[in-house]
Amino acid sequence: MSAPAAPRFDGRAALVTGGGTGIGLACAKALAAGGARVVIAGRREDVLAKAAGEIGAGAAYVRCDVTDEADVERAVAETEARCGPLRLAVNSAGTGNIGSVLNGGVDAFQALVDVNLTGVYRSLRHEALAMQRAGGGAIVNISSIAGALTHRWMSAYCATKAGVNMLTRCAADDLGEHGIRVNAVMPSLVPTELTGMMVGNQAVVDEYLRRMPVARLGTPEDVAHLVAFLLADEAGWITGQVIAVDGGHTLRQGPDMVPIFAPVLPAIR
Repeated sequence: MSAPAAPRFDGRAALVTGGGTGIGLACAKALAAGGARVVIAGRREDVLAKAAGEIGAGAAYVRCDVTDEADVERAVAETEARCGPLRLAVNSAGTGNIGSVLNGGVDAFQALVDVNLTGVYRSLRHEALAMQRAGGGAIVNISSIAGALTHRWMSAYCATKAGVNMLTRCAADDLGEHGIRVNAVMPSLVPTELTGMMVGNQAVVDEYLRRMPVARLGTPEDVAHLVAFLLADEAGWITGQVIAVDGGHTLRQGPDMVPIFAPVLPAIR
């Protein structure tokens, strides 16, 4: 029996927020390899230019801060102008912080929500409006196992990702009648620019690995393969799903970060 063909997106316009590095970049490469016309979006123009060169296949980029609705609207419009009707989108832009409920702060919490949750909402909304004009499409949000498992001293981050998970499900319910599918993926620990502090600490890595039946760190490509499938026609009967790509981590429980983060945070717990 021959292996199934890789997903094809021939000529379809795709927008990937947070597409300059890590999981977003891997997703953009997977879409381009399938024939999509890809635009990546992010805040740092030098990073985006380098990434677009790596993607090849005529990939373009647009500077976009997902906390700025005008930026998001412009990124979608530029994608349509360059590549035609928007049919595919990946929302990968995000950030993180550490701290418990007691030693965190409201300002830091709200700033994280603005990027990780409201930023996804802004992006998804303008992508969906474009896809409604186009007659349908598919969106994948990059969440995290932190949206399903508690992580001590990562309460704000966990809350934002749990919000992304429910937003995904509600958006899928809202948008199905317009021919738009919405799903999310939840990676465990994957080496990226965002996770550098964690991946660079062997105690963190060990804490994650001991909770994974498939005991290795993920790669951006592990996530991108699933994202590409969810965007493809082969996944046409899948929507509103939040799927872990995590080496089985969610079969167990979240890591205890207190011994690891304690030296860099206030004593109050």
